[in-house]
Amino acid sequence: MKKIILMAVISAFFLSCQDKKQEETPVAENTTESKYATFGEAINEEGALTSDEMMQKFDALKEGDTIDVKFKSTIHNVCQKKGCWMTLGLADDKETFVKFKDYGFFVPKNATDKEVIVNGKAFVSVESVEDLQHYAKDAGKSQEAIDSITEPKITYSLMADGVLIAK
Repeated sequence: MKKIILMAVISAFFLSCQDKKQEETPVAENTTESKYATFGEAINEEGALTSDEMMQKFDALKEGDTIDVKFKSTIHNVCQKKGCWMTLGLADDKETFVKFKDYGFFVPKNATDKEVIVNGKAFVSVESVEDLQHYAKDAGKSQEAIDSITEPKITYSLMADGVLIAK
């Protein structure tokens, strides 16, 4: 008798599973993930300023000021040792120097000329001659180019906590 009841329960279970058709619900594709590789904190492209708008923000800053920003640009250069910094294009042929928060992540060394969205704290600083020479050496510049750096430079900088690079 126990076998008959057990068989009836199992049969009812299988029949109930076969009769119901599971409707598939379309899942919205995450366009940020499909278009971009993410480095650091997860960010999206919503609300990103253009490089022209970002240049206007930098022009309004004084040394010591910081602002939280997200902007889109093109990568001009990447550290060829580790991918620990990059330069991005701004308006008027200027660039912003990007480092990564807490040295917590790096970007691919072959990301030059790719579209990028960065999120973080923007600031203006004065870079010493020694630092500028170090960055030039990391970028693979010639010794002649490194030696030609003799004056400090006003630098537009960003400490990024999240980066999206176009695939």
